[in-house]
Formats: sequence, structure tokens, C-alpha cells
Amino acid sequence: MNTDITSPVETDWLAVPDLVATLGESVGRVHRLIDENYLIGSRRNGALMVPSVFLVDNEPLSSLRGTIIVLKDLGFSDDEVIDWLLNTEPLMGQAPITSLRAGRKSEVRRIARTLI
Repeated sequence: MNTDITSPVETDWLAVPDLVATLGESVGRVHRLIDENYLIGSRRNGALMVPSVFLVDNEPLSSLRGTIIVLKDLGFSDDEVIDWLLNTEPLMGQAPITSLRAGRKSEVRRIARTLI
């Protein structure tokens, strides 16, 4: 029996122009938010895209940055960070992004530090 089955969180993917409109920021500022780990994106069909679930009230989810940093410090690539955040984590019973959006950043980061 395979216990690694995951169910990804349903999300729209926002390209940089969509983020500019949603966040009300310049293209340069959107790129800085990504460069400084406030957001994280992946190349999809050639365009840099960010999952919409990483935004709350048209702002980057406040607890996302520290979690991205923890995962990158563990050696995760951007795609691996996104995959981990969007797929069910067995120790949580749900996707880490769902826990972050529910205000449980300590739990998410504690489990993230045990990975690898």
C-alpha cells in the first residue's frame, strides 16, 4: 500500500502581470517580493507563476516568508518548496499551506525542520 499519496491544494496560478494588478505593486516590487522570499514562484509554460493561495487579502501570506526560508535552508529548490506547501503532509494531515493560512506557522516550521 502506498502511503505517500498526496492531494494537492486547488489553486490558481498568477503570472507577474496578475500579481502586479492584485498586489497593486510595480513589476520590480513583485520581483523583489519573490527574490526576498515573501512569495515563491515556478516557471509554468515559460512564465513565472505564483500560486494564488500564497496571497491573503491581496497581500503575501505573512507566515509564508519564514517557512520558505526554512525550506530553502534545508536545500529545497523553489519547485520543491511549492510542492511541499501544496501537497498533504502526512504529519499534519493536510497541506502545509492550509495550516499556514489557519495560523499554525509554528507547527508547519517545526515539521519542515525535520525534513530531509
